[in-house]
Amino acid sequence: MPCKKFSSLTDQVTDHLRQGMILGRWRDTLPGRDRLAEELGCSNSTVEEAMQRLSREGLLVSQGAGKRRRIVLPEGVKSNRAMRVSLLLYEQSDRKTYYLLAMISRLRDAGHDANFADKTMHDLGMNAKRIARYVEASDSDAWVVVGGSRDVLEWFAERPTPAFALFGRLTDVPLASTSPRKAGAVQELVDRLAGMGHRRIVMLAREERRKPSPGYLEQLYLKRLGENHIKTSAYNLPEWGDGPEELGRVLDSLFLHTPPTAIILGQPSLYFSAANHLARLGITAPEKVSLACTDDNPLFDWCRPAITHISWDSPPLIKRVVKWVENISRGKDDRRKTANEARLIIGGTIGPAPR
Repeated sequence: MPCKKFSSLTDQVTDHLRQGMILGRWRDTLPGRDRLAEELGCSNSTVEEAMQRLSREGLLVSQGAGKRRRIVLPEGVKSNRAMRVSLLLYEQSDRKTYYLLAMISRLRDAGHDANFADKTMHDLGMNAKRIARYVEASDSDAWVVVGGSRDVLEWFAERPTPAFALFGRLTDVPLASTSPRKAGAVQELVDRLAGMGHRRIVMLAREERRKPSPGYLEQLYLKRLGENHIKTSAYNLPEWGDGPEELGRVLDSLFLHTPPTAIILGQPSLYFSAANHLARLGITAPEKVSLACTDDNPLFDWCRPAITHISWDSPPLIKRVVKWVENISRGKDDRRKTANEARLIIGGTIGPAPR
């Protein structure tokens, strides 16, 4: 029986780079050795050897030390229209988000050059003008903006370079977008808390969700409190800065005089930080305060008591972004907005309001 011949890692990397150039994932020049090694999860020397092989084939031409190698396709081979797609994240911790990593992988599998932008909106101070300068200096063909503020998304909507809004303040902004539809789940959460006797309910949301005016879900939350005969004020959607220290300060302030009986957190990072801070103060859920999150996280499955949260499926969102990139790569003006229904998952972190 003949032995099966397995290709070496260098063979696989060479084939991958060759295929990517032919499919049009990389056009004009090939990214640098270090970036490719990081993307492919192999050593610099493996990538270098693969690039040397492609140079001997005539597919790559050196342009001098420190410069990217130029791509030269064989005569008669026409590259497909692959897109250089940058994901502009809200903050650096988003780089570890499982569905964003899956989105990058799916786009690359489709032949596109997809990467996280090296700076995030938080790195740029959530300042629309600074973000604009950063984006305009890039050579990206398309942008996926994750959790953008209203002014940032409006700026992208006015530019000729295609952009897609993933979450964020996207209502009435003429951009293609997708997000979970959380309205029903937020209303159900408020109704359940009110039905358990909670009258002092607080939502802690990030700044771009509160300014220049509360976002759609935040407005819906305040309206639902009123429909449950709970008088609303700045107490229910308090102002605070940004970062763990500021979150700790607003929590200390809330529990100083009129402690809330229930807190709704706008992100998993806020939930874990708030729960940790309150636990150090001896304030546990649900005995002394009910806690819930308006988003989902795989780590919630490991928590006991189970965390009350709003859950949604990521595959439809990933599929929509990949489809959008495919559409614009063919010259289609795709500005369709989609959403998939979210659902409230009741856990053990909410209970009757403490007396």
